Amino acid sequence: MDPQHLALLVAAGFGAGVCNALAGGGSLLTFPALLAIGMPPVAATVTNAVSVWPGYIGNAVALRSHLTSFRPLLPRLVALAAGGAVTGTVALLAAPPEVFTALVPFLILSATALFACQPLIARRLAASGGTSAPLLYCGVFVGGAYGAYFNGGMGIVFLTALALGLDAAIGRLNGLKALLTLTAGTTAMISVALFGPVQWPAVLVLAPACLLGGFAGAKLADRLKPAAFRVLVIAFGTAAGTAMLLT
Repeated sequence: MDPQHLALLVAAGFGAGVCNALAGGGSLLTFPALLAIGMPPVAATVTNAVSVWPGYIGNAVALRSHLTSFRPLLPRLVALAAGGAVTGTVALLAAPPEVFTALVPFLILSATALFACQPLIARRLAASGGTSAPLLYCGVFVGGAYGAYFNGGMGIVFLTALALGLDAAIGRLNGLKALLTLTAGTTAMISVALFGPVQWPAVLVLAPACLLGGFAGAKLADRLKPAAFRVLVIAFGTAAGTAMLLT
């Protein structure tokens, strides 16, 4: 790995850690960075899944107190998220790489759009009083499958499903989202570590950078305007997806 590639991965990993601490969407930085250093799309997504996994632990631990009122539902929701993640991993690894390669630009642009709409989605869901158990269970399974297939925007998918299926404040649902994200991320990480083309040298660069960025983001959360960082991530994701679509 040459110095330019090393610097790009360190910057992307650190930025992703900050981004995930402030608003989520860090994979919109790390995944295109892995592609930019010449990594094939499937290898890039499985390498990214392993690299960003440590950040899920800290988030879930920090928000564990929000899970108390959901304890009766936890076994079912965790099982659905894990089952969805297994399905997404099988789809990723079993399908021809050309399928994922063709979908990558659309996945990046879709995840970027979802990330851009996150504040609006959160406000709409907070104002909605209707709930639906089928939507909850279906949405959690889909969130797990989506997160294992392509990591970007997984938390938003989970949070949307939870808000549609449970009558609780978004702030409390965020703790449950963190647990499900950790569940899906761990399932996918173990699967791709065993069977996927993970590029471990890149993981050794990205994972510590993501952790450091997460600590920095937590300290900056009260000082840095998340909106400014959100604009940067949206611009980066849009540029990356558009460039891949045109090549």
